[in-house]
Amino acid sequence: MQQTSSIASFRQNPQILLLLMAFVMPLTFSVWNALLNNFVIDAASFGGAEIGILQSLREVPGFLAFTAIFLLLVMKEQTLALVSLIVMSIGVAITGWFPFEIGLYCTTVLMSIGFHYFETINQSLTLQWINKEDAAHFMGKQLAVKAFASLFAYASIWLLMEWVGWSYNAMYMLAGGAGLFICLLMWALFPHFKQTSVQHKQLVLRKRYWLYYGLTFFSGARRQIFVVFAAFMMVEKFGYSVGDISLLFMINYVFNLLFAPAIGKWIHKVGERRALIIEYAGLALLFAGYALVENAVIAAGLYVIDHLFFAMAIAMKTYFQKIADPKDIASTSGVSFTINHIAAVVIPALLGIVWLTSPSAVFFIGSGFTLCSLMLAMNIPLIPAPGNEVVRNPLKWANATS
Repeated sequence: MQQTSSIASFRQNPQILLLLMAFVMPLTFSVWNALLNNFVIDAASFGGAEIGILQSLREVPGFLAFTAIFLLLVMKEQTLALVSLIVMSIGVAITGWFPFEIGLYCTTVLMSIGFHYFETINQSLTLQWINKEDAAHFMGKQLAVKAFASLFAYASIWLLMEWVGWSYNAMYMLAGGAGLFICLLMWALFPHFKQTSVQHKQLVLRKRYWLYYGLTFFSGARRQIFVVFAAFMMVEKFGYSVGDISLLFMINYVFNLLFAPAIGKWIHKVGERRALIIEYAGLALLFAGYALVENAVIAAGLYVIDHLFFAMAIAMKTYFQKIADPKDIASTSGVSFTINHIAAVVIPALLGIVWLTSPSAVFFIGSGFTLCSLMLAMNIPLIPAPGNEVVRNPLKWANATS
């Protein structure tokens, strides 16, 4: 009886479902991401321009993430989240079967549709199902779960490809197949959980969310430089192998696994304003370091620190949760992902051209984006709330709660 009760309690807990979905996404996506730079160079002879185009195409579904709100007219958010994970898993599984330029563009878009719709809906469900007092800590737990899944994925790549001799195709098939299997289990095991608030089923843009929109825009611009060009630099400039990249990613996620929950608690303690100011000041220096680094070990150290700083982006989500009308969360999550990807659609392709003449300039541009984020973060009140979304005078710290 006790075991039956424990299973029922497990199935009726929406936090468990959120954590399981947080596990599946990086389990499959991390394999795609870790293999990408080496696979496109080895299989399709990609250069900076081609990788820029591929990454821009990858971000198009993110730009169209606002369309998720229209899909909610015909399916529930929980259903859409699982369907999105299934689509992503299929996209990853078939990547190795199309080792040429057009084929890679197409499989990337398919994978990306699932990835971005899931991220949009997952953020919405998290902000709805988790109360404000626990949100930062729970998001830290989610990051730790994602870190564990990514760590497992990268360890599998290192073991199966470096030591057993598996092909790219076999690795992609394993990752996508595992993701698909776990998604079907979640579909069968968990009931549909009720929403705490009935969500608006139309696009919502509100003037009082302008600061969140601005932070989201520059986050997307900055993150693309990290995601696209920092890892690409490791392969092109410093000659990192698939095994080297996997080990580097493993180190990143060990740090996240150990420290992400603590970062979530720290954000709840110090507040979103201070956390984001510290994050952006540190990232501005790190991007400048990327531009100047000539040592492979130092570059790897910058990459690990950079990845840890991004865990502090929890603060941007909890800031929105504190100022938002609960009924706006699903719609605004879709809109915010679109805003995040406005720059992301064009930046990889444009900076891919800049990369051909000056890789350092790409990272100095990243520092510029981060300084813009820093100036915006100074507008966040010490105690965000509806009606207190922005400080009246960001230059006067004494008025931060006014």
